[in-house]
Amino acid sequence: MVRALALLFAQLAAAPIVSETVETGDRRPIDLTTFECRDISRSTVLQRVCYDPAQHDLVVATGGFYARYCGVAAETVDRLLGAPSMGQFFNRHIRREAAGSRYDCSA
Repeated sequence: MVRALALLFAQLAAAPIVSETVETGDRRPIDLTTFECRDISRSTVLQRVCYDPAQHDLVVATGGFYARYCGVAAETVDRLLGAPSMGQFFNRHIRREAAGSRYDCSA
């Protein structure tokens, strides 16, 4: 058992670090190297939440697709992750405001 664990750790240490890139609905690739990502299991709406605190960028997977929201404060992300219903919080406070307004990345 110890030998198997030692072998596993050695393989992990030798494995190359590969950055992950996702594609948003508008076909723009986003490198997630600077993002802190969390897989979400307690929401039927959100599957994954990734946040770059330096750039205030939020990338969210919903329905198997990724979307990017810009200018999102860390406090808003904390409230999203701590909300009793993450999906309701997201739909009310982030998604609705994205198209052409507050969190729209094209502005």
